[in-house]
Amino acid sequence: MPQIHLDEETVARLDDLRQEDEEYDEIITELINIYEAEEMTLFRTGDEV
Repeated sequence: MPQIHLDEETVARLDDLRQEDEEYDEIITELINIYEAEEMTLFRTGDEV
């Protein structure tokens, strides 16, 4: 698994999003899933025009 380094501001923003004992990898996976879902929605919407 690749390692990434986050600045303090990014870590603070992730801490604000975390729920209870949620791990960073869980919140990042969730954010990626949301991003991909929105991307697919935008792509499909553009195809219908």
